[in-house]
Amino acid sequence: MKAKQFILPLLIFILGIILTIVGALFKIQHWAYASQILTLGTIVQVVALAFLMVILIKYFFKK
Repeated sequence: MKAKQFILPLLIFILGIILTIVGALFKIQHWAYASQILTLGTIVQVVALAFLMVILIKYFFKK
């Protein structure tokens, strides 16, 4: 299994983590759009994990 396959899902997941942290900071400060940023960050993390699972399933069924 090549490590290059995991770079894109990892970057997407890191983006989701960053969005979630920024959304939480917005929420603490009671700034606008905090809930939307938190939701977007969570959705991005779920998409990244689903993408990673698809890559892993393809790899293990290819054997």
